[in-house]
Amino acid sequence: MNFEKNRIYHIYNQGNNRKKIFFERKNYQLFKYKITDFISPYGDILAWCLMPNHFHIMLLVNEVELYYEEKYGKLIEESKIKEGVFYKKRVLNDSIGILLRSYTRIINAENEFTGSLFRKRSKASAINSFKGLQQNFWKSKIAISNMLPENQYAQVCFNYIHHNPVKAGLVKKDTDWEYSSARDYANLRRNGIINKQLAETYVDF
Repeated sequence: MNFEKNRIYHIYNQGNNRKKIFFERKNYQLFKYKITDFISPYGDILAWCLMPNHFHIMLLVNEVELYYEEKYGKLIEESKIKEGVFYKKRVLNDSIGILLRSYTRIINAENEFTGSLFRKRSKASAINSFKGLQQNFWKSKIAISNMLPENQYAQVCFNYIHHNPVKAGLVKKDTDWEYSSARDYANLRRNGIINKQLAETYVDF
């Protein structure tokens, strides 16, 4: 996926053969922390949801590549790059892959699994174009009108992500599911992973 700055993307992946990727509460917490480490530096997270066998992230991309110290892997702002220190660029696609591989290593070690937990390729679609939105939601039987204004696309994705646990029969209300941003938007929790103030620009909650 070729990400572009200042566009909102729906990023998602699921377990191989739709198998589980989260087995207990600490797994969900670990993955959320990894989202903060590997995805948040590239933009603002507007919504997220972790399901037993897949995940969703709604991201407003601010940067498509960042610099890291080669020795320590520390993220460095471009304006603070120093001479004599070796840096390498890491694009958002690479960071998504690193997130999934690092999570897989931990889960495999804990459960004596082998191989990747996830499908080979994560999907990421720009939701502010009808083509991308249709690709994301058509299979989920959410009817999208051809006349849907562009400024409503983000709202459809936002609602879809938070409604996933209800649709799957895991809970009765969006806010009953612990592992999504629905509780943050309902002021039932503050976890720092979303930019709630920025989200007001794009969605109603």
